[in-house]
Amino acid sequence: MLTITKGHAEQIIAHAREADPHECCGLVGGTHNGGAQTVYPMRNVAPNSKVAYEAAPEDLFAAQRQMRERGEQLLAIYHSHPRSTDPYPSDTDVRLAYYPSAVYLIVGLGNREPCLKAFRIAEREGNWQPAQFRVVDRHDAKP
Repeated sequence: MLTITKGHAEQIIAHAREADPHECCGLVGGTHNGGAQTVYPMRNVAPNSKVAYEAAPEDLFAAQRQMRERGEQLLAIYHSHPRSTDPYPSDTDVRLAYYPSAVYLIVGLGNREPCLKAFRIAEREGNWQPAQFRVVDRHDAKP
């Protein structure tokens, strides 16, 4: 199960708010047991960034290099749906989900309070399922 701290969740939501009305995107790196350690915000270079995301290649390569240097693995990929009150993967999100082992986090900003949801996406099968995740004060906290 993916475990992120409140600080990680706040960082992802802040990135989504900063990018609004465009979608934001980024990666979450961490330990093999699902504990997030680092959020890697990236620039969205999609041609229509209000309804799609594509990480800037140089940002993606830099994040992957930093993860290797830190001994992290890719745990999650995040992006935002700025107008959604109840975010779920779009057909495009499913079609472009190239990392089946990663959790896909989506931030919806359509309500007063942001909504953060997690999914497992199987691009090959063309479907998605809700994924369990938890937000803790800090990683040494008990569930």
